[in-house]
Amino acid sequence: MINIIEIGGYFFIFLGILFLLLSSIGLLRMPDTISRMHAGTKASTLGTILVIIGAIFLAPHLWFKLILLALFVLLTNPLSASIVAKSSYNRDGFLNKSGVDDMKSTNNKEVK
Repeated sequence: MINIIEIGGYFFIFLGILFLLLSSIGLLRMPDTISRMHAGTKASTLGTILVIIGAIFLAPHLWFKLILLALFVLLTNPLSASIVAKSSYNRDGFLNKSGVDDMKSTNNKEVK
């Protein structure tokens, strides 16, 4: 017989998989780099954390390692998104709907 803790664990894993699926769909459907980065980092981070929480419910003896894994994901996903954004901007720039690079004027100002 399945107890409440196992049901909670499977529920969190299901929610995590749902967010990971939505993240992958967002990567395919979003029109520009910034939107894709948003879908790829925020939803996938939440999905991964929910899967880890579900795993903690199902295997409580591994809680410390799973918490460390969750912290690692929380620290590295925003960092990797920042690096991808910087390299994408350096290569192509970010254009708004009118085709103007809003960040170009702020990046080229001389610092005195």
